[in-house]
Amino acid sequence: MALPSEGPLQGLSAVVTGAGRGLGRAEALELARLGAAVVVNDYGQPGRDGSGAASAAPAEEVAAEIRARGGRAVAHTGDVADFQQARGILQLAIEEFGKLDILVNNAGILRDRMVFSMTEDEWDSVIRVHLKGHFNTTHFAAAHWRERSKAAGGEKVYGRIVNTSSEAFLAGSAGQPNYAAAKGGIVGLTTSTALALAKYGVTANAICPRARTRMTEDVFAGFRPPDEGLDPLAPEHVAPLVGYLAAPAAARINGQLLVVHGGMVAIVERPRVRARFDSKQETFTHDELDALLTPHYADRPPGETFAAAEVLGLKRG
Repeated sequence: MALPSEGPLQGLSAVVTGAGRGLGRAEALELARLGAAVVVNDYGQPGRDGSGAASAAPAEEVAAEIRARGGRAVAHTGDVADFQQARGILQLAIEEFGKLDILVNNAGILRDRMVFSMTEDEWDSVIRVHLKGHFNTTHFAAAHWRERSKAAGGEKVYGRIVNTSSEAFLAGSAGQPNYAAAKGGIVGLTTSTALALAKYGVTANAICPRARTRMTEDVFAGFRPPDEGLDPLAPEHVAPLVGYLAAPAAARINGQLLVVHGGMVAIVERPRVRARFDSKQETFTHDELDALLTPHYADRPPGETFAAAEVLGLKRG
């Protein structure tokens, strides 16, 4: 199917990391459908845990698919978690398309294990790919937009960042301490970036997508797709939100966290103070805290924590 000649992203360029398969592929295709020229980045390792030899094939195939539909796309096969290789992804967009306008961070791996069984390498590798990978590309994109703004005499430029968090962070997934921590860190990175870059005309938002991909094939193994119609867990349900957040229409959306899957988008409210206690003297004593906090938590269900497990029950109404 040929891409339309006009779209809301016409004349803009984008980088999508982890775009060789699954969510990233769907997002790259959607940005191209909306008119963007796309750098398709994927390191190409076959294992969802980051194992196996890197391959150029996944990124090259998606870029070729976009070009075959009449769009503009180039492949990049570097590792987002490597600082200099991440620089190369952004440089490729600038060299090929003249500038960078949109960054979609999606690349990631899984190495699930309970916290008492997790190895140092399992922790470090997931934090490295997800959290450091998001920082690396964000750093170079932010520097590019800042320099463009300075060169234009302080005028605002066009910049969009869409980062990928997860419901595992929101719900406190017990078997994914590394992944949940990385995804929580990505939200912190996103809100910090949103505030830092707003004056340059750049927005940064994070999504928590739910989709049937290579990374989640066992998680959703018991949920069969329908015989007809689009699978509620198809990545194609997520891609339109990414395209929208990358577009001019979303200019006032900044520093937000949105859950998306199966034809549903939910805006996550920022944390609010539930209760406050003040010391009657210069500082608290143990007895005073005992008198205030122990009764407050006395009737709280034991499984109720700061985690918002209720998001896992969200579905299209």
